[in-house]
Formats: sequence, structure tokens, C-alpha cells
Amino acid sequence: MYGKVRARLRARMRQDAGMVTSEYAMGIIAAVAFAVLLYEVVTSGQVKSELQDIVKRALSARM
Repeated sequence: MYGKVRARLRARMRQDAGMVTSEYAMGIIAAVAFAVLLYEVVTSGQVKSELQDIVKRALSARM
């Protein structure tokens, strides 16, 4: 009984459950696209001025 269970577990562990190269490539492309979008948003005029205001307020705060 335990021999069959062990054999099944070994067979399952031998299967390739990871991503293939094309999936890695698509994941990298999606991550880069998201990074570019995030960079564009953060460096836009309105967001940039808001971030600068937050930093100025933080630096001028009294403790």
C-alpha cells in the first residue's frame, strides 16, 4: 500500500510544474511594461509635484 503511494508521489515530483521559456519571456515583458507605466505615472507633472510637496512637508515637520 505505501509502495504505491510512494510511487505516485515520486511520479508527481518528477513532472515539470515550472514555467517554460515562453512563459518566462511573457512574464518579463509584462513586468517591464508595468514598470514603464509606473515610471510614466510617477514622473508625470502632477504626481511629481505632489511627491515633492510630501517630501517638503516631511522635512520641515517639527519633532
